[in-house]
Amino acid sequence: MKKGCYIIFSEKLNRYYIGACQNGVASRIEKHNTGFYGKSSYTATASDWKLVLFLEAVDYKHALRMERKIKQMKSAKYIRNLLSYSEMRARLVEETKST
Repeated sequence: MKKGCYIIFSEKLNRYYIGACQNGVASRIEKHNTGFYGKSSYTATASDWKLVLFLEAVDYKHALRMERKIKQMKSAKYIRNLLSYSEMRARLVEETKST
């Protein structure tokens, strides 16, 4: 299974969600869409989450660093730029490889 950082998008909410996984992204998305993480979780408000980006990580700690970096930007524009520019994605992966 691939470890990494993922970004999913809900058309219903018109929102992105950033997460990290250590056992594959497909099962994580299914869990988000079925309310597995509880009714009070952010992703429980929609069931149409779709994967828009997956960044493979060296290990789970690397995935968490990528997730944290993206969340720190607090910007949908930053996410859209990540989706559009491969060099931005590559820089993010490299910058977060080690602490």
